[in-house]
Amino acid sequence: MPDFRNMLPLHPISDFIDSNSTIANSSPSYYYQGYSTDGELLQLPRTGEVEEIARGLMRQFATDEVFSLEGKMYGILLVQLPSGEKRILKAFSGLLNGCSMVEGWVPPIPGREQIILEETFALAQLSAIKQEIIQLEQLPQREEYKTIALQFQHRLQQMGKRHQVGKQLRGEKRQLIYKTLTAEELTIALEKLNEESRQDGIERKLLKGERDRVLLPLEDVVNNADRRIRELKQQRKQISRKLQAQIHAAYSVMNFLGNSSSLVELMPQGYKSGTGDCCAPKLLHFAAINKLKPLAIAEFWWGESNQDKIQGEFYGACVERCQPLMGFLLSGLSRSKKEEGRRKKEELRIKKDVSEVAVIYEDDWLIAVNKPAGLLSVPGRYHHNQDSVLSRLSNLLPNGENIVAVHRLDMDTSGVLLLAKDKEIYSLLSKQFEERLVSKVYEAVVCGDLYFESGVIDLPLWGNPENRPYQEVNYQYGKVCCTKFRVLGKEGNYQRVEFIPVTGRTHQLRVHAADKQGLGVPILGDKLYGCGVEGKRLHLHAKELSFEHPFLEERVFLEVEVPF
Repeated sequence: MPDFRNMLPLHPISDFIDSNSTIANSSPSYYYQGYSTDGELLQLPRTGEVEEIARGLMRQFATDEVFSLEGKMYGILLVQLPSGEKRILKAFSGLLNGCSMVEGWVPPIPGREQIILEETFALAQLSAIKQEIIQLEQLPQREEYKTIALQFQHRLQQMGKRHQVGKQLRGEKRQLIYKTLTAEELTIALEKLNEESRQDGIERKLLKGERDRVLLPLEDVVNNADRRIRELKQQRKQISRKLQAQIHAAYSVMNFLGNSSSLVELMPQGYKSGTGDCCAPKLLHFAAINKLKPLAIAEFWWGESNQDKIQGEFYGACVERCQPLMGFLLSGLSRSKKEEGRRKKEELRIKKDVSEVAVIYEDDWLIAVNKPAGLLSVPGRYHHNQDSVLSRLSNLLPNGENIVAVHRLDMDTSGVLLLAKDKEIYSLLSKQFEERLVSKVYEAVVCGDLYFESGVIDLPLWGNPENRPYQEVNYQYGKVCCTKFRVLGKEGNYQRVEFIPVTGRTHQLRVHAADKQGLGVPILGDKLYGCGVEGKRLHLHAKELSFEHPFLEERVFLEVEVPF
């Protein structure tokens, strides 16, 4: 039998934790999971043991500045060798200090080397485009245009002030000559004043003409440069998309059945840049091709914290890049009797959950529920996030397949959620939402002090397509977004706030609370916008909803108690 330890980047557990240390046998804190092609739910746990091993790796990172140079995800996979021994595989996402191959770490998924020439050429094109964009953005004519435009603006302002004084004096003179002059003398005096006014207009027109003669050539240069920048950015996008398509077509991953498939085949609906470069796919693919049995896996962030990730925190499979691959990658893993029993218990829990949707209002046309935090309003794109209010009601109610959510609440937000029982009522209610005829009231707890009791926040929001689902204040691309608020009271280091959204944008209340141009204090428990280290949940609750019933022709008022 070959000695795997000399062939593969396998590490003994003792490299990370004391072999004599005792680890509590607690339930897994998370499951990497996906559905096989025949609909079977496959899972790989993140156990207390693998988390402790990962913390051992973190302690190593803390003594080496190299791992603090950039923030990234790292992963640990506990595997079992054919001999029965346990070993550790470790991986990093993307590149580590610019390298894809690092001794002691799992290598990248093979395939990229097949298009190395195309990739090199594409990267050279992208580099040249970047340099040209920088040069165009730094054209000296841009600064020259700003400087000269500012000078003319100042001159016009000074001229305007002078002309205004002259106009006022002429007005006073007119009043005087009407009283003191008559006939021909009055006509001559008025004409003189009118001529002074015309001369002011001519002077202003001449100065504007001089400004245009100087600025228009510079403006043409700047506008041409901006058009070229837009062209270059479009070229850059096309080259990047083509390169990613080539890479993903070349990438081929293997599962534990011994089957291989490209990323294009596994994600025909499209994929995000970087798919296949995350830790979990690299670790599982490597274990599969080397016939190593996975026992547990953990991924964590190390390096500078950002809006989404905190150093030393564990995270699950990323929704857009990893989760769609899980069902295929885990195919072929055998279940123990204990695992099978736990799976059946989980299925029974899900069935029980279906009957526990808290309905607060129902008639022949509508149904409203008190959505709990942690449950989606509607099913997600992938197998792992199909559980939602809509899917539960669809399974629970007669003709439930016709139910449609009229609006949505974030997964972590609780409160009143309204659903229509058919498309006709959905259309009528949606129109009320679009025309802002529906009244919504939220309550939240924010992290910090507010120095005003009430007000209106008017900040446009934009969802950066490169950083979904994060929303940001953006005056160039953002959509109009308005929120009314009032402080309800202070509770220690927190304040309770009532929000009334005038518009209904994604994450509107969370951004308007957290952004420094808004309240400047994030909502308690908001991991995405700055208060994730506190609170077991997002402290945001949709407590009231009122609207005109399309068929009963009366105002419906729905209210649920705030759970925090």
